[in-house]
Amino acid sequence: MATIKQWISAFRLRTLFLAVATVILGSGLAFHEGKFSLAVFFIALLLALSIQILANLANDLGDYLKGTDTTGKRQGPTRSLQGGAVSVREMKSAIIVFVVICLTSGIALVAGAYPYINRSNAVILLVVGALCILAALFYTMGRNAYGYRGLGDLFAFFFFGPVPVIGTYFLHTHIMDFKPLLPAIGLGIISTMILNINNMRDLDNDRSSGKLTVAAKLGLPKSKMYHTFLTFASFFSFLSFNNIYEPSPWYKYVYLLFFLLLFRILTHIQRKKGSDLDPYLKPTSLSGFLIAVSFAICINL
Repeated sequence: MATIKQWISAFRLRTLFLAVATVILGSGLAFHEGKFSLAVFFIALLLALSIQILANLANDLGDYLKGTDTTGKRQGPTRSLQGGAVSVREMKSAIIVFVVICLTSGIALVAGAYPYINRSNAVILLVVGALCILAALFYTMGRNAYGYRGLGDLFAFFFFGPVPVIGTYFLHTHIMDFKPLLPAIGLGIISTMILNINNMRDLDNDRSSGKLTVAAKLGLPKSKMYHTFLTFASFFSFLSFNNIYEPSPWYKYVYLLFFLLLFRILTHIQRKKGSDLDPYLKPTSLSGFLIAVSFAICINL
């Protein structure tokens, strides 16, 4: 039986920064509009963390069952199933537990908002929540896993960017407008950047295993050009928000200084490949978290 320490390792804590960032970003935008619920914040945080952990566990199981993690060529840290720390049966049970947590917290959020929204919006929230769970499960699991068809970047962008940020904003404010769109896009792009570094790291192994990620299709040089585009696109998404909604005073822009971390990572990865790319996953995730936190503070000053 796996120990608590082994389960914590399976949860991949370094990936959780951005899950927290989506809730902070959406909540900060809602607070800017004079709407904030502490209950919504904490339940949304539980949901975001649970979906990210669910995605990590399902990814572990899917890649293991497909043989992607057992080729001996994988460049990243040894995964829980790959290293034998967790059994397949234990992993399946953990996945079920986190599906239940996601469903429970998601329904609680919709129930809390129901008195303030119409039935159609409640149904939309439930459907989007269900799609988030399915996206977390089937990145690598199943015969038609979308991560093996080059769709991982697109799903990472939507389900770890616009969907949770705009969803959190709506749950606080009960209104739908364009204000959270640009920062939500910016954070979604950072989610894609994390996945791109991961896939550049495992490019050769993924190709040999039939996992056709965007990086595997583009090759390493073009994947780095793609990463450059993503970095600048995220920066200009956040900057555009300020130019439209918060053009002054100057300190509203201070959070943009944290983009220096992402630009520094961009310059460093140009000379890296394989396992040498792995150390840049956590800093990219942490940078996204710091940008979200500082953005939420700056726009509310």
